[in-house]
Amino acid sequence: MRDASANPVNPINPVKNHVKISACLITLNEERNLPRCLASVAPLVDEIVVVDSGSTDATRDIALKFGAHVYHQDWLGYVGQKNFALAQATYPWALSIDADEEISPELAAAITRVRNSPSSDLPEAPAGYAFSRLVFYRNKWIRHGDWYPDRLVRLFRRDKARFTGGRVHEKLELAGDFLTLPGHLHHFTYENATDRAARCARYAGLWAQTAHEAGRRAGPLSPPLHAAARFLKGYLLKRGFLDGAVGWDVAAGNAREVWLKYTLLGKLNRAAKTK
Repeated sequence: MRDASANPVNPINPVKNHVKISACLITLNEERNLPRCLASVAPLVDEIVVVDSGSTDATRDIALKFGAHVYHQDWLGYVGQKNFALAQATYPWALSIDADEEISPELAAAITRVRNSPSSDLPEAPAGYAFSRLVFYRNKWIRHGDWYPDRLVRLFRRDKARFTGGRVHEKLELAGDFLTLPGHLHHFTYENATDRAARCARYAGLWAQTAHEAGRRAGPLSPPLHAAARFLKGYLLKRGFLDGAVGWDVAAGNAREVWLKYTLLGKLNRAAKTK
């Protein structure tokens, strides 16, 4: 019998020729979230790429402590910034994660199985893997409504993927099939109600600009109708009510954001007519 203590096996990477993965993040003043994120990611990847757009807190120092390659890039928008991060990566597979997210233990085990499977690098292997994102909001995991399961492809072959979209809510275009892994990507989203309101207002403004430039129009009834539809979908059809008072908060907040989106789009439409 071989003496295991004389030839220890790395529990994270037991296969010598494992699939090489680069973790890719974009940051701006993320000192509160980044340690939690990188602690969950570091055992699963071969390098960490952090693209920072000008943090004034300890973000860069924290990233360097985890051995990350840190790059400065002035803000290019979400799509441009994330594609820039992918371009700095060394390895064929990328794990795209946000600083306010964390890999759960079950998901970490699933990623490890992919990483240690020789078949993952074969031509017939999936081009990517999706995760279910689980949001932590107001001290509660949100398991219903618009925020769950929110499946996103986050582990993928770099040569088969790129980010696309407008100024906000970028999406990944994947050239090939994907599978869904068990486990959750924990999302520690808004810090409090004030943070949520501020970010929703910013996202609504960016969405309205993108929609206006794409030729979309919003009439007087667009804000209330779209907001009502969003609330009913999240709270009733997707059973947000099962999350109790927090479920109402989530659905109402999402409806407010939609109302603001179409209100701002209408203002841009009217302003363009007067020019």
